[in-house]
This record gives sequence, C-alpha cells and structure tokens, in this order.
Amino acid sequence: MRRHPIILFDGVCALCVGSVQFVIRRDPDARCRFASLQSVEGQRLARQHGADPDALDSVLLIEHGQLYRQSTAALRIARHLRWPWPLLQALRVIPPMLRDPVYRLIGRYRYRLFGRRSRCWVPDDALRDRFL
Repeated sequence: MRRHPIILFDGVCALCVGSVQFVIRRDPDARCRFASLQSVEGQRLARQHGADPDALDSVLLIEHGQLYRQSTAALRIARHLRWPWPLLQALRVIPPMLRDPVYRLIGRYRYRLFGRRSRCWVPDDALRDRFL
C-alpha cells in the first residue's frame, strides 16, 4: 500500500463521498486507495500518522509515508488525476494559511450544504479492491 496514495475521508459526508467518486472516475491508473475515517482501517491509519480519526473536518492524504491535510491534501490528490486536474498544483504557490481558511469554511458547512448520509457509503464489487 505504500506505493499508493491513501485518501481518508468522512464516509457519511455527501460532499466527501462525491469527491471520492470524482477521484475514482478521474484516476486513470487506479493509483489512489481509500478508507473512510469511520472504518477500523481508516482510524488506524489516521492514528498511525498522528491524526485524530474522530476529527472529520478534513480529507487526509497519506503519500510516501507523509500525512497531508486540508487544501494541501486536496491539491496533492489532484496531481494523480487525468488532465486538466493536475493544473491545480499551481495553487500550491498560495500559502496554506490563505488556502486553508476557505477549505475550513466549506468543511464547517458541508453537511448543511451537501447533506449527510445515515451510514457510510459502501463501494460496489468493482471498486472494493481500492478500499482498505
């Protein structure tokens, strides 16, 4: 799994699940792996990398043994997607102290704006091998 970027996400957040589905459709080499933060494996990975698995306010990316959060995680995920999404890497020139407040604002209201599921999304059999 170390060679695959691992995306940890809030499995009941409609925006987060939609984002995972967006990544799946645009990850041509099926590199990215996924785990909800509500799953045993997602919680274990979050803890192993020093993150609180109960803090569901950010997507987490584990890549090459390093943990990335908030806008940095989102921008790093974009580089694994097909054209034109890797162009978003250009936004990394904006310091996180300016990017992350926007990320946190969306995160704070994501349930209200996009909805919340009563239970975690379960991928179908075709995608199951990409989930931890």
